[in-house]
Amino acid sequence: MDLKLKDKNALVCGSTQGIGKATAILLAQEGANVTLLARNEEKLKAVLSELPNSNQKHNYLVADFSKPEELKKVLLSSDLQFHILVNNTGGPAGGPIFNAKIGEFEKAFTQHLKCNHILVQTLAPFMKTQCFGRIINVISTSVKQPLDGLGVSNTIRGAVASWSKTMANELGEFGITVNNVLPGATNTERLLEIITNKANKTGLTIDKVAEIMKNASPAKRFAQPEEIANAIVFLASEKAAFINGINVPVDGGRTKSL
Repeated sequence: MDLKLKDKNALVCGSTQGIGKATAILLAQEGANVTLLARNEEKLKAVLSELPNSNQKHNYLVADFSKPEELKKVLLSSDLQFHILVNNTGGPAGGPIFNAKIGEFEKAFTQHLKCNHILVQTLAPFMKTQCFGRIINVISTSVKQPLDGLGVSNTIRGAVASWSKTMANELGEFGITVNNVLPGATNTERLLEIITNKANKTGLTIDKVAEIMKNASPAKRFAQPEEIANAIVFLASEKAAFINGINVPVDGGRTKSL
């Protein structure tokens, strides 16, 4: 299937590892010009060197999502001509919601919702001129089914999903779609952190915690980042033109709601 991504410009956030990196590589394989965005310049350079390149124009931008004003300045210094935006950043620290400090909510709200909003407000004007835009937010299955021990994350992810649906309603007439991909347990550094925290709290071994988490899915395994990237890249394509404002779980069937 030709996804018709050649000559499309894509901005991929959180693209130095995990799902973001896998998405950037797959977009480049499909012919898109990819700009990486993350806070670590050395890691950005390393990933940039890995991107497939057939006379494409790949680049990177350095920005820290804990500093929204810095992000805005970085964006305004670029050409802003992006057809595709993949909003993706690391999840908040785990723990029961009752024990969460107010600052944890504020930090997560800034990194996830505020920065997503800045990105869309800055990039959507060009998308409107093209009558084409794809905004994909990588969030979590907690949008459909809150996850135990991830209180702050559950709260902020839900806010991002509502923001996204509202944005989809407003931008749809301009040929811009806004969708959410909801990864299940995916083989990334973030998952290892979650498993380790659970092992420390329960006294179980890391292997046992991993086994329990795998068995929660009908697939009985973790996803690979490339499997999440497949869904993201399809939603970024012309083939997904009439898919808008939805949450797509990519979790091997773990989520129990319809």
